[in-house]
Amino acid sequence: MSEVKIAGVMRAGAYSPNHIGNDAAIFNATAEQLRKRGFVVNVYSEEKFKSCEITEDVILNMCRDSESISKLQQLEDSGKLVINSGYGIENCTRERMARILLGSGIPYPESIIVNTDESVKEMLERTGMNNCWVKCGGHSQHKEDVSYARNRNEAQEVLQEYFYRGIKRAVINRHLAGDLIKFYGVRGTPFFYWFYPFETGHVMQGYGAEVTPVKGIKLDEELLKSYCREACEELNVVVYGGDCIVSPEGKITIIDFNDWPSFAPCSNEAAPYIAKSVLASVKEFMSKR
Repeated sequence: MSEVKIAGVMRAGAYSPNHIGNDAAIFNATAEQLRKRGFVVNVYSEEKFKSCEITEDVILNMCRDSESISKLQQLEDSGKLVINSGYGIENCTRERMARILLGSGIPYPESIIVNTDESVKEMLERTGMNNCWVKCGGHSQHKEDVSYARNRNEAQEVLQEYFYRGIKRAVINRHLAGDLIKFYGVRGTPFFYWFYPFETGHVMQGYGAEVTPVKGIKLDEELLKSYCREACEELNVVVYGGDCIVSPEGKITIIDFNDWPSFAPCSNEAAPYIAKSVLASVKEFMSKR
């Protein structure tokens, strides 16, 4: 495949809260795996990607900026192979993700989607939602973009802060009690990794003492995998990760689903599978040209 050149686009640091080094590590490890398989991988910063002409036929990226996503979609529409798809990345913004997962019947918390200048206390009271999670409607850039609210007044204060910061839309999720689990996967491969983040000291944006400690509730791993397969198909992403809550009764609810996360505890294990998935996609792509 030496005739195929790949544009590898790294994620801008503003979209890697707490994980700049981890995001770079999985990206570089994947690029190296692709080079071992004979590809030429030209690496671009996200800022450089936005300002230059891309001549490579394949774009492997960790982009999150709206301008970058728009350019990825244009390149995809022009006939280039884009992984993850710009449309898939856009689907993983929180408002779109919530609508897609709820509309697809994939277990996701009861949610309300609001403008940040709205008064929501009465709405939360009607739904019986007291303690909850307030999340910016797009991709996160700051730790405050995922905030736990202990009551309706705090939820309103978070929304007001978002409004002052220029964030126009937000998703409010009902808080769920249970074990918090983080997972990573690569569509079309056997790779799947999950763990309890607070047992390993993994940094979780917005999460603290309000999360129920691990109780060792039995996880149906195959059921979680099936939900993830459905979610990555519905959202149109290949390299993915996310978080779920396992209730005391064993019910699994996905609370977040991300396009190409950090793979922090398993980057060396994941990189070969990401490269294999890219190789399979490139072969299919080239066969249709």
